[in-house]
Amino acid sequence: MHMDLETARRMTEIALVDDHHLMRAGLVGMVNGMPGYLVTIESANGMEFIAQLRENQAPAIAIVDLNMPVMDGYSTMAWLRAHKPDILPLALTFDATDQAMIRAVRSGARGFVLKSARPQVLRAALDSLMRTGYYYTEESLEIISRGPTERPMVELEREHVLSRITPRELEFLTLVCDEAEHTYEQIAKHMDVTKRTVENYRVSLFDKFKIKSKTGLVLFAMRWGLVK
Repeated sequence: MHMDLETARRMTEIALVDDHHLMRAGLVGMVNGMPGYLVTIESANGMEFIAQLRENQAPAIAIVDLNMPVMDGYSTMAWLRAHKPDILPLALTFDATDQAMIRAVRSGARGFVLKSARPQVLRAALDSLMRTGYYYTEESLEIISRGPTERPMVELEREHVLSRITPRELEFLTLVCDEAEHTYEQIAKHMDVTKRTVENYRVSLFDKFKIKSKTGLVLFAMRWGLVK
């Protein structure tokens, strides 16, 4: 369907970050079918989303799946809060536990929607985000209010660590920790960069976090839960 430029300008732009391709495709159709909303970015994980933000106009809302490989929804929303606070994150998940909801809010979620929710619920969430900046039901507010009032220090420290790592450095770390035990030359091929660029990622991480060896990189990534 053709859309004129003036209509496109009036649309609220949405990003969808979900590693399940069929789910993401269904959500794209659902959101694009709602008057006033348009999906402009689709990503399979947080790292991919952050990379796309460098090349695309920032959306008003990011619908973010909590459970994704490489960079999950919690880390993605924490990154957005630190670096792109104008983007409103809406947490999306099959997991309706109190713990998941509280953790999502602590990470920066402005609202919470289940993947099993009906289209009108998602529409209500998007409308509420644009109108008030938040979307919470009475039930979710009650659950959140029962949670601890202060965030664990280790969680705050992990967010700080993650905020200092670029998406490409995180990708480099993931490959360093791969069971295949890639050499730096192999990592360069995987990342489609030169060996010198990979060396720059290594040196940057060494300098920022006082790491002295490849083993140290692996231990660092494991300690902060940066890789699975």
